[in-house]
Amino acid sequence: MQNISIPDIIANLKGRRGYEEKKAKKLGYDCLEKYFEDTLANKAQLLAQNEIKEDELLSKKQALKDASTSKKTCSCC
Repeated sequence: MQNISIPDIIANLKGRRGYEEKKAKKLGYDCLEKYFEDTLANKAQLLAQNEIKEDELLSKKQALKDASTSKKTCSCC
């Protein structure tokens, strides 16, 4: 994830600034800075959770692969 500062994000909003301000107020934030801080924190948390889930899935796949190879009943297979 890129490390972009919140003032840079707000400066790059251009025509969407009014929309984002309304959205922030609707969600209960009193300023855009707090809204974007929370948004970025949530995105980082979701990315971390997805990485953990991917690691768990990979380990499960590896365990299934290891279990399937160890079930050989004869020497010809």
